[in-house]
Amino acid sequence: MAARVLNVNVGVLGHIDSGKTALARALSTTGSTAAFDRAPQSRARGITLDLGFSCLRTALPPQLGPGPGELQLTLVDCPGHASLIRTIIGGAQIIDLMMLVIDVTKGMQTQSAECLVIGQIACQKMVVVLNKIDLLPEGKRQSAIEKMTKKMQKTLENTKFSGCPIVAVAAKPGGPEAPESENPLGISELIEVLKSQAYLPSRDPSGHFLMAVDHCFSIKGQGTVMTGTILSGSVSLGDNVEIPALKVTKKVKSMQMFHTPVTYAMQGDRVGVCVTQFDPKLLERGLICTPDSLHTIHAAIISLKKIQYFRGALQTKAKFHITVGHETVMGRVMFFSPAPDNFNEEIQENVFDFEKDYLYQEEYLSKDSVSSEENKENDQAGEVQLPKQQWALLEFEKPVTCPKLCLVIGSKLDTDIHANTCRLAFHGVLLQGMEDKNYTETFLPKLKVYKQKHKEGQVERVMDDYSVIGRSLFKKETNIQIFVGLKVKLSTGEDGIIDGGFGQSGKFKIRIPDGLKPDTKMLLTAASKKKSKGGKGDMTKEDESSKNDSAQPVTISLIFKRYVFDTQKKMIQS
Repeated sequence: MAARVLNVNVGVLGHIDSGKTALARALSTTGSTAAFDRAPQSRARGITLDLGFSCLRTALPPQLGPGPGELQLTLVDCPGHASLIRTIIGGAQIIDLMMLVIDVTKGMQTQSAECLVIGQIACQKMVVVLNKIDLLPEGKRQSAIEKMTKKMQKTLENTKFSGCPIVAVAAKPGGPEAPESENPLGISELIEVLKSQAYLPSRDPSGHFLMAVDHCFSIKGQGTVMTGTILSGSVSLGDNVEIPALKVTKKVKSMQMFHTPVTYAMQGDRVGVCVTQFDPKLLERGLICTPDSLHTIHAAIISLKKIQYFRGALQTKAKFHITVGHETVMGRVMFFSPAPDNFNEEIQENVFDFEKDYLYQEEYLSKDSVSSEENKENDQAGEVQLPKQQWALLEFEKPVTCPKLCLVIGSKLDTDIHANTCRLAFHGVLLQGMEDKNYTETFLPKLKVYKQKHKEGQVERVMDDYSVIGRSLFKKETNIQIFVGLKVKLSTGEDGIIDGGFGQSGKFKIRIPDGLKPDTKMLLTAASKKKSKGGKGDMTKEDESSKNDSAQPVTISLIFKRYVFDTQKKMIQS
């Protein structure tokens, strides 16, 4: 019986030039030289560690169960920054442990903060590595390390990684040019910390097979090999797998894990899958899956949360880089929330209810977004009301292929990389994809997102006890006919119904079914008399005060809602 090998995927993240690759190299050579005996094809093609995977093997630590066995830490080194976001999000479901690499001479930098954000979304455990300690003068080294450790503890205080281990190392003393004979510092301590942090990740072999391929090559007489990490489900010898990007299905001829032939692999495993020949250049990276299990979508509804470090509002109609599955595309957003009465309602997770009404929002609602005026008013009344859940409609510039219920991240990757600002704006879960190209006609009308409309006008004069003439509610060119029958309210309390237009200038007639109150009638009669008498002679004090009483015009309020995707643009009143 072969000793079991437990695979734990460790993401190596950090600001550019913090020494991630050197660290991965130091770890894997210290831990296992076997990691570099890669397939000769990969060496011939010059694929080094930069592609992101190397591993270190060590004895199974006691917390992972009795008996012989090995712990394999697969190091996922995340290169270059834009691809970092894609790589990590693509592999987010399978990174079990994250190493945040910090240049000890610089501390937290912009991208370290972004990596921390991604870690909080995608990862359960973290180890902070303070690298390049060889650059600190020996006499002051210890105190500088302690100072940076305290600083990092403070930074992590309000994150889920509060209290995580912090280890100081020099992965490549003397920098990239130094001779290989220079021994790295602190690496064996780091390996012990990684072992202590390793845990049995929850793995689920059920559900559709989905694998993130990071490298593809052909072997003469065998076929084409795709290596990668299984994101969900499992795969067996003889299974059919689909390569959605190429729209082809292939049969699994053989499989290898850690250079050992296997007949089965499941979620979280690193595996090489050999299928019948196709041109490896067509698929350097991407997804393979159970046939027909991924959908290609043009738009999606997601539930989302704003990332707290993102500065500025998230506005409807804005464009973001949207990362879904393994792809990043440009997309436009429209935010919406529950209707105001349902702000506090518990929302069922990962399900979208098309039966409910939703309120259109000009921007994602957060403490700092609700306009300051409203805030001032609400502050006296206590906390600003924010909904428990918000959603967005994403419309992609080109279709994306992804699993259902996958993680979505919105970012502004075009922001200057040197600006000290977080470029990740929001994260969420894809609840409903729209596969039909004509989704605006076939699908969106089912989405009941409405805008609340509020118009105000004034009563011009009384016609009789049961009707008045109004003005200033409509423009001259408005077709008043479409508003006939809508309910309005007068500022004096009466309910009315719009009866029709009156003359050519946008005035209209309102029927008051219960009749005008005597006070209202007096007020309006006085106001119209005053108008006709307007400005004769000097006023006495009494006249002045009575003028002020009637100076307040009687206003007319018309409130209705209109569904954003209703092709007939109907106006609806509750």
